[in-house]
Amino acid sequence: MGEMIEFPSNGTTGGGYLATPESGSGPGVVVIQEWWGLVDHIKDVCDRFAAEGFVALAPDLYHGVKVEVSEPDEAGKEMMALQLDKAAKDLSGAVDVVKERGSAIGVGVVGFCMGGGLALVLAAQRNDAIKAVVPFYGAIPWEGVQPDYAAIMGAVQGHYAENDGWASPQVAHELEEKLTAGGNPDVTIYIYPGADHAFFNDTRPEVYDAAASELAWQRTIDFLRGRLR
Repeated sequence: MGEMIEFPSNGTTGGGYLATPESGSGPGVVVIQEWWGLVDHIKDVCDRFAAEGFVALAPDLYHGVKVEVSEPDEAGKEMMALQLDKAAKDLSGAVDVVKERGSAIGVGVVGFCMGGGLALVLAAQRNDAIKAVVPFYGAIPWEGVQPDYAAIMGAVQGHYAENDGWASPQVAHELEEKLTAGGNPDVTIYIYPGADHAFFNDTRPEVYDAAASELAWQRTIDFLRGRLR
């Protein structure tokens, strides 16, 4: 269903995994990876979006590097070494791709873990195109990197876990307060009781929560369909 593609990235070239629905088009969604890289789980998420009628593109922010889930220290190193200016270009280029190929006026962005934080940064930078933002247990680990919350014009639906020590319920509520204070009228934050960080990642049985994942997925699909027309 999907394929690796290259796309213009503000003067350079970016790459990523593109999944297209059988109909050939649909609302466009950018999917942003966890700190593991563009792994099979993220490609599978793109395929799932395509099966629901969306054009989904996950840019490869690590440019070929993938980290095994047994090596979280290595994943942390890759995340902290990420060149944010290059990542911003790749993400903006991905927005342009799905905007061009998609059928809706606006674009959605969905991010997981590190990618959830980047989804908020991207939504502020590309508020000309992004109309819906879905961070899954997203926080921003880089010191001094905060989005302009008042610039996030798109609707926001956040999914956070009760037992998450990194993107904690407190972090989620603070996000809601910042977005609301910035004037965003369409913000919904869900906290999943008993769930852990990365509960949506079905390749990690130690944290995967099938019930929470199914609910979060349906909420996400309904939300994106309602905001991307």
